[in-house]
Amino acid sequence: MRIQNTLKQSGGADIKLKDEKSVVRITAAVILGSAALALGVFYLADNLWNGVFVDWFTRNYMITYEEYLSGSERGNLVTTVDWSSVKVLLLEVMIGAAVIGASVIVAAAVIYGKYKERQTIKETCRMFRVYMDGEQEASEVFPKEYAQAAVQMTEFKAARQRHEQIIKDEAAKKNDLIAYLAHDLKTPLTSVIGYLSLLHEAPDMPEKQKEKYTHIALDKANRLEKLINEFFEITRYNLQQMELEEEAVDLCYMLLQMTDEFYPLLMAHGNTTELRVEEDTVIYGDPVKLARVFNNILKNAIAYSYPDSVIEIWTEGTLEELRIYFRNKGKTIPAKKLNRIFERFYRLDESRGTNTGGAGLGLAIAKEIVTLHGGKITAVSQREFTTFCVILPI
Repeated sequence: MRIQNTLKQSGGADIKLKDEKSVVRITAAVILGSAALALGVFYLADNLWNGVFVDWFTRNYMITYEEYLSGSERGNLVTTVDWSSVKVLLLEVMIGAAVIGASVIVAAAVIYGKYKERQTIKETCRMFRVYMDGEQEASEVFPKEYAQAAVQMTEFKAARQRHEQIIKDEAAKKNDLIAYLAHDLKTPLTSVIGYLSLLHEAPDMPEKQKEKYTHIALDKANRLEKLINEFFEITRYNLQQMELEEEAVDLCYMLLQMTDEFYPLLMAHGNTTELRVEEDTVIYGDPVKLARVFNNILKNAIAYSYPDSVIEIWTEGTLEELRIYFRNKGKTIPAKKLNRIFERFYRLDESRGTNTGGAGLGLAIAKEIVTLHGGKITAVSQREFTTFCVILPI
């Protein structure tokens, strides 16, 4: 610490010394330049322009008159300086010199100001780089006059570290999911190959046993397809950059069509839907991506609802926004998990042995799409009822 303080003090002294040397150099340059200009004018007037200057001065600032002496009939020609005109000349020269001197001083000040600005920017960038790339405290890098910048850089560095940590956590979650998926792919694939091999090796197998083995192989193949789709979901989310293609969307028709498409899954789980949306409800947005939002929410509601329960879908609107609600009855989601439900690669069910939940991207993608539309999405879970609300501007 003592060494760092010594280096810091010596660094500040070096900067101060450099500034003082710069001032001395610029001042000396101004003085020498002014002296050289004066000498140059004098040399020109005294040597090169001697005759011209004398003629000009005599013509404009000298008076010739005839002076008669007492007792003399003839007068003498006398030439003398016209001091009134010379005073005006001197005044003009002084004003010109003052203007030139002021111009030189202003020019020197501008040049020095730009030089000082470049040095300040250079030194500030150096301090920023040292602070951002090192482990030193802000007070050890920034002088007292940089207190405000030090506070802002401290906040910026903390935000960057948080962002980097979030990225690392997401990468770790993604890698864990891929590892789990790669491991889980082996189990259904091995089962499919095993049962199909049995069917191939025993063509005279009883029909009842064939049906049993075929059904098991089909279930395992469906499980395998689901795992592969999760792989595609992870890679597609990372690679695609979503762009909206907006148009008028008949919301009632979209939700009605979606519930029809989910009918087999609803029936398998013993669920039904109750849709309460007016037929003339129209929103403006990307129909494909909004369908994906509602698809992900509805799929999540089915996966985590109690069997033989009703999933309610309804809307509430104002002049400025439309709210679309999805409510299912199921296990209450703890507040700690509810706060993370829209994070990427976060799964409510951490176990890979269950069929609920996928790669943990469905709700994160839904939130991103809704945000692109200028809206927001929320979730509330109380007393075994979980309600998702999609808010879209009209």
